[in-house]
Amino acid sequence: MINDTIEIEDNGFKAKLTTYIVDNTIDPEKTRPLVLVCPGGGYIGTASKEGEPIALKMNSFGLHACVLNYSCAPAQFPTSLNQLAKSVKLVRESAKKWHVDPEKIVVLGFSAGGHLAASLGTFWNKDFVLRELKVNQEEIKPNALVLSYPVITSGEFAHQDSFKNLLGDRVKDCNWRELLSLEKQVDETMPKSFVWHTFEDQAVPVENSLLLVNAMRKAKVAFSFHVFEKGHHGLALGTMETGEVVTEIQPWIRLAAEWILKNI
Repeated sequence: MINDTIEIEDNGFKAKLTTYIVDNTIDPEKTRPLVLVCPGGGYIGTASKEGEPIALKMNSFGLHACVLNYSCAPAQFPTSLNQLAKSVKLVRESAKKWHVDPEKIVVLGFSAGGHLAASLGTFWNKDFVLRELKVNQEEIKPNALVLSYPVITSGEFAHQDSFKNLLGDRVKDCNWRELLSLEKQVDETMPKSFVWHTFEDQAVPVENSLLLVNAMRKAKVAFSFHVFEKGHHGLALGTMETGEVVTEIQPWIRLAAEWILKNI
């Protein structure tokens, strides 16, 4: 395994990208999809249980992985988005060295990390991102998304603290809140997505995912959507490895990995 840590800097803030690249000695020519994991944490920090355990589990399905511990408050939008875009670009540039299929880069996000992943999914080809980063849109495009109990909307069902941490003093500005209410930014160029949530989630209500997949349906963007009845917010794998056993949600990562291997 290639297990390195790489600094990704933007606006004076440094993120850490940790690689979990599967050993390729058995079949040196084999390329694999790569899953780039964005842990949650309300844009105030990144939860370790939604980082390395997820990457290692993806490795067990034969997928390469990376974990991005992106900058959070006091860093504000678009710092974390820029760091994620730069990370995707780095992975694509390293595809030959790491035996990654450059057309199979998947961004997986939990909670606020799901908002970050979906932000790249909706903004990867937008001028305000491309101008600031001075990149070609194909360099930073995610080929698919996996969104785990994601923060999506800034409206009625918003996780307000995420938007306060992301926007700072701009949080009351309707234009900024509208831009980052991602169900309103979906168009036909959004990547296909695997989305899951729990019905019992009180912190980030399931309506966040419902609003997103409804917008994707209208835009004719393919998705696989799963709602598990039991389980509160932030369960990660739903195993002792990530802090709490909730057997009902445990299948999600196998379903997501199978979806990646079949559809991306």
